[in-house]
Amino acid sequence: MQRTYCELFPGEGFDHLAYTVEQYFSGDTPLWWVRSHADANLRIPDPVACLWMGSAVDQVRGDRHAHIFLLYVSPEHRRRGIGTALMRQAEDWARLRGDRQMGLHVFCQNQPAQRLYESLGFVPQSIWMVKLLDR
Repeated sequence: MQRTYCELFPGEGFDHLAYTVEQYFSGDTPLWWVRSHADANLRIPDPVACLWMGSAVDQVRGDRHAHIFLLYVSPEHRRRGIGTALMRQAEDWARLRGDRQMGLHVFCQNQPAQRLYESLGFVPQSIWMVKLLDR
């Protein structure tokens, strides 16, 4: 999660993300990791991608649905189908739970992610707006 935010907002501090994970991560929120092959010394490599799922409530219909908390693919492994494969895994998980939709949040400046999600059939439903206030 911190890698994603640091790429999009360089120079910011993200210590607060640990609290987000603490609040939402549980046995009901699967987390899938993608790792490259182990080296000859059987060292387990750092993950190259991950997908963290959870649940949300549709604010219009009130139905529980799958929600993507995080999809991350390291820059050197992007555009190889890893994100698409993880998203297909997420869809399968959601269908098995009986969900009729999936939701996610994507930052406006993250155009590559928006293109991926649109190619997978996601369409914007709302816009989250913020206003910075003077202290």
